Amino acid sequence: MKTGWLIVNGYLKSEKFEEIYHWLMEAAAKQEIKLQKLTNDQLTSILPISSGKTDWRIKPDFVLFWDKDIRLAQMLEAEGFPVFNSAEAIEICDDKALTYIRLKNTDIEMPKTYIAPMTFFKEYQDYAFLMQVENSLGYPMVIKENKGSFGEQVYLVENHEEAVKKIQEIGHHEFIMQEYIQESKGRDIRINVVGNQVVTAMERTNDKDFRANITNGGSMKPYTPTEKEAELAVKVCRYLKLDFAGVDILFGKDNQPMLCEVNSNAHFKNIYDCTGVNVADAIMKYIDGKVQ
Repeated sequence: MKTGWLIVNGYLKSEKFEEIYHWLMEAAAKQEIKLQKLTNDQLTSILPISSGKTDWRIKPDFVLFWDKDIRLAQMLEAEGFPVFNSAEAIEICDDKALTYIRLKNTDIEMPKTYIAPMTFFKEYQDYAFLMQVENSLGYPMVIKENKGSFGEQVYLVENHEEAVKKIQEIGHHEFIMQEYIQESKGRDIRINVVGNQVVTAMERTNDKDFRANITNGGSMKPYTPTEKEAELAVKVCRYLKLDFAGVDILFGKDNQPMLCEVNSNAHFKNIYDCTGVNVADAIMKYIDGKVQ
């Protein structure tokens, strides 16, 4: 029987997260995989601090890393564990600026994006950079903190004064400034990809918010991606070396697909309720096929 560790964050204690972990454990059992859940703080005392490889007495066949503790994922990879998703892929997806940088010179269509300058933890005293950006993007403009989930830390600003106020509120958090795609107001697609294959998809709409996320009050319905939409989602995962992900796509002019963002550990409860497809099953089948 194959064995694995499911690594989760020990400080995220909620029914929403526990449900996801339970589904992954159930999906592993279907594949006759013994999957043990461990928290990142538990592993701190297990991993070695001395140089050199550890002679593990009990070592799982793989690690399913359902967390964003990048340094821990890197430590596990350094110990020779096959980690799904890789530390590099999680790190890139967890930072919207890094995602943009990695994909900007590919054929992936994205909104025009600018990365805010680094301030060394000081507040901005000069907004010349903002004036240059707004000359290119105009208003409304989307400001996104580099790290955020469930549509939070994403803001729509209507003018220079609103942008300055929002940047001041963000404080020391890094952020990007992005073109607002009017055609996709309150509407997007979530496509779940596993092993470079589209598993399922849904369309999300929200007539009260420019963000379509269900957490922000949006609704959902099953969706069959077009060939271009499916191709974009799969390419993104391939370029970012993701084993699995939730890819969010906007509707551009003439419904041309544009990448919004990528989630390396996308929650799949909503998409199951919408489509009846259990993404956890697809993930565990994929891992079972990759691990010998």
